[in-house]
Amino acid sequence: MSQDVKQPLDNFKHVSLFWTDLLHLMSGKPIALTSVGPMRNWANDMKKIMTEAIDAYEDIIEFNQRLTEYYKQLSETWLEAQKKVNAKMPSIPQDSESLEAYKRIWIDIFENDFTGLFDSEKFALNYGKLVSSELEITKHWENMLNVMLNSARLPTRKEIDEVYKELHELRKRVKKLERREKQDEK
Repeated sequence: MSQDVKQPLDNFKHVSLFWTDLLHLMSGKPIALTSVGPMRNWANDMKKIMTEAIDAYEDIIEFNQRLTEYYKQLSETWLEAQKKVNAKMPSIPQDSESLEAYKRIWIDIFENDFTGLFDSEKFALNYGKLVSSELEITKHWENMLNVMLNSARLPTRKEIDEVYKELHELRKRVKKLERREKQDEK
């Protein structure tokens, strides 16, 4: 990430964490006095959610930069290919087959130019970082969702996945037992 973006981001993170800590301390005391209710858990988990949101913000900036570069590469390639097509157009005779000839030229040039783009190292590096930053954002959102679900005493994705896994294993065992019983009956 460039230095001109990094400095304000660090300041934003510092100020946000300061206020989150302050709100957590202020809201935690009255809520801590009560011994029941989901609000106590929610107040305790609020700092986790805010920290995760601040970390996600940095990844969103990275994602937007990569997405901008991705579309810039695509549009530049499109414009170059279209210029090449337009340059060849005057050499195509203006008869009934000119439309077909235009389509063939257009397809050939665009196919070659976009294949060249997709094979380039610059495109591959940017696309890899784009996907990576998208996965990081997804991870942050999942973490925030898990904190909220846990705070509301609802099962998290991990817990539901474990239940599905156990259910799958049980079904396999039942089918295995059913097969054995059928073989024993014969």
